[in-house]
Amino acid sequence: MEETRLTQLGREARGFDSPEAAVLERVPNPHAGEAYLVRFTAPEFTSLCPVTGQPDFAHLVIDYAPGDWLVESKSLKLYLASFRNHGAFHEDCTVAIGRRLAGELSPQWLRIGGYWYPRGGIPIDVFWQTGPAPQGLWLPDQGVAPYRGRG
Repeated sequence: MEETRLTQLGREARGFDSPEAAVLERVPNPHAGEAYLVRFTAPEFTSLCPVTGQPDFAHLVIDYAPGDWLVESKSLKLYLASFRNHGAFHEDCTVAIGRRLAGELSPQWLRIGGYWYPRGGIPIDVFWQTGPAPQGLWLPDQGVAPYRGRG
């Protein structure tokens, strides 16, 4: 396994201007080979509408079964925050985050649920996953209710 060099954890780390510029860091998984689930919840995710420039808000739930790597959580937080000034549609944001994490971590499995708050009266929920979940992996419900004034 390659050596890990963390540049953000335990140090002052400024935000990134764009998701492309953001650095996602990873650490070795001490339980590689074991099927278990890791969940990150970002209930205050924001990005910008690429047409109007107005803010869009989502509740993101990221579930993954790690392979050899875990995402370092501070770098994930900074990566997600880099979308605050990024203009993209809901579908693009959600799928791009899932693909970037899958590409960086090579997990056994990953899924992301993007539960977007309404714009123009219509909530848009976006779901993406890498494929079927490993057999025997416990998959709890993502816990976000269908839209009825989410809170």
